Amino acid sequence: MSRRNGGADSGASTAAVFGEVLRHFREAALLTQEGLARQIPCDRSHVARVEGGTRVPQDTFAKTCDELLDTGGVLARLWARIDWYPQVEHPDWFRRRAEMDEEAVSLREYQERVMPGLLQTADYARALSSRYVSGLELEERVRARLSRQQRFLADGGPLYVVVLDESCLRNVVGDPAVMRDQCAHLLSLVLRPNIRVQVAPSGPFEIVRPSGSMSLITLPEGRHWLYSESLNRGHFADDPALYERYNQFYDVLRADALSAPQSADLIHETMERYRRYGREHAGLDQEQLQRRQRRQLHRNSPRLPRNRPRPRQQEP
Repeated sequence: MSRRNGGADSGASTAAVFGEVLRHFREAALLTQEGLARQIPCDRSHVARVEGGTRVPQDTFAKTCDELLDTGGVLARLWARIDWYPQVEHPDWFRRRAEMDEEAVSLREYQERVMPGLLQTADYARALSSRYVSGLELEERVRARLSRQQRFLADGGPLYVVVLDESCLRNVVGDPAVMRDQCAHLLSLVLRPNIRVQVAPSGPFEIVRPSGSMSLITLPEGRHWLYSESLNRGHFADDPALYERYNQFYDVLRADALSAPQSADLIHETMERYRRYGREHAGLDQEQLQRRQRRQLHRNSPRLPRNRPRPRQQEP
């Protein structure tokens, strides 16, 4: 999953080619987008956007489609040859951090309220960034965020350990469907040997947390950096004493957080809640639509005069 050479135009065109090839094999298997999505499983819109060349699929998506459509591995091989993130530009204030990610030996993070960029799905990143930008700038920001993930998702990628405050799971970004897919994405990532995700739960006992999100970055030759963010600004510190203090802080935090298997259970439970909420909300929307349709039919139906009984006259 390493990045390959290519320009922005070639990346866009090859993404469209991947989508065309996927559509060819899906139609040859006599499957609709909905039918393929159910078997993967994922949302139909995800399949539609991959086929349209506007959504970057994971390698696992390509491999699953190969198996379901009996392609002989064509999609996985094509996926590996595509430069999905060519010539990505990061904001000036974040460029230095992105460069560190490109050479980090290991990365340990604590994150609160929102998912860290290295774990975000495209839909989550898009919903989060759409609060601040739109149009081409929005799509470029999403591409830049996803491009950072590739090195950590590659076979033999650097160690990545993250402690999520439970607020990352509860704070709804986008809608319940986006959150459901984000939780499913987390569960797929924790299966990778170099990635560990733990959750610091809210509960009756108090876990001592940092005052904000932070990253502990280890670079080659034993260089260490402490990184944190404020509004539109990154803060770097390489003071050994400060790094060691937060390093110990982080070790205690990990010890107090849920274990990786317990965290996976909590993430799965949260994902199912978002799934149930989406189904119930969809059912309510359908019921309200049917009620509106019945009222409309009633209003449009011809009005027939009613035979009202005449008042009985009293005999004199």
